[in-house]
Amino acid sequence: MHKSGISSKESKTALWTVFLAVLIDLMGFGIVLPLLPFYASTFHASAIQIGLLYSIYSFAQLIFSPVWGSLSDRVGRRPIMLMSTFGASIAYIVFGLAHTLALLFISRAIAGMMGGNISTAQAYVADVTTHEDRAKGMGLIGAAFGIGFVMGPAISTILIHPKFLDFFHIAAVNKFSAPGFFASILSFTSFLLVLFKLPETRKKTENQEIRIIKLSVFSKKFWQSIVAERKNEQDSLFPLLILSVFLLSFSQASLYSSFPIFCSQWLHMSAEQVGMLFVYMGVIAAVVQGGLIKKLSKKFGERNLFFSGNIILILAFIMLPFSKSATDLILILSLMSIGASLNVPTLNSLISKAANPEQVGAVMGTSQGIASLGRVIGPTWGGFLIHFSYRLPFLLTASLLSMTLYVGTQLKKR
Repeated sequence: MHKSGISSKESKTALWTVFLAVLIDLMGFGIVLPLLPFYASTFHASAIQIGLLYSIYSFAQLIFSPVWGSLSDRVGRRPIMLMSTFGASIAYIVFGLAHTLALLFISRAIAGMMGGNISTAQAYVADVTTHEDRAKGMGLIGAAFGIGFVMGPAISTILIHPKFLDFFHIAAVNKFSAPGFFASILSFTSFLLVLFKLPETRKKTENQEIRIIKLSVFSKKFWQSIVAERKNEQDSLFPLLILSVFLLSFSQASLYSSFPIFCSQWLHMSAEQVGMLFVYMGVIAAVVQGGLIKKLSKKFGERNLFFSGNIILILAFIMLPFSKSATDLILILSLMSIGASLNVPTLNSLISKAANPEQVGAVMGTSQGIASLGRVIGPTWGGFLIHFSYRLPFLLTASLLSMTLYVGTQLKKR
């Protein structure tokens, strides 16, 4: 019997159910994400407005992820995952029906508000895994990201194809409605999966309402919870782990704006070619995080993987702006994807282990909130710097990422 109150067999089934629920939901996210600039352009959106359209999702997630994570400690994981997946389904319906730029912004804001399923899913993984298997469990969530970002854009391409639109007579509304409605169906499927297949792992606790209400990224209590004095030396590393979450999220988000511009203007690659590069990275992430991370963490240890992953990621960022062909990019992006696939799940595992068992949801919510902050700032950073020099965003991001090496050395020491 596991600490969550369910058997070992049940915990494995639950773990894969969470994986499928997150995967299906993220496929919907991956479907609409590459369409945003083109959809917004139909409403004559400026480049700044398109950038804000990306940022508003992460900004809303920044505000609400800590709240949902903390709330899941009190009311349970299932209610939060049910609410977030159902809310995402509504958001995608608004996306499909949008006939103004304002509605498009509203759809992305709602989707960001309902983005609590990731931090809650991570807390659920912590509930049903042992310390030894924690990295594998977090790796499954990472694999869901990778697969979702591979399958989502591929499905999106089919759904906006003229032949598909003509066959179903969709073009009369707008060609972006089909991806929105399909993403809504996927999120609702995830909702049904949680509703009928996912057991609860948390028992409701009392007297937590005040803490939950006050726990938001704009509250003093949120930041105090990160830098608060810890009981032992191991826990004192928690602020450094959270800093690493921000840096890794920030660095990856900076690629959203700078990498396509680099590929287009300096390597003369098409949008389809750039999209395939992202698909390629997603495949590697799915393989490493979905299958290899457990064996690697058992053989080398989570701290060593985190440190090695950061070294690989930093080197990839340094090498990327010196690419001269698509072949160079494939090699460098392989290193980048491997590095991120090593350090992200191990980092999430280390954070969950540093948490009080009664507050894992709150801690993972805090982590996701900080990650969202990185995703808010990152695209603006990358887009701003590349106007000065096409190498600048990658090299400066690499220099910021070097701070994670200090965190890695502290982890290895302690």
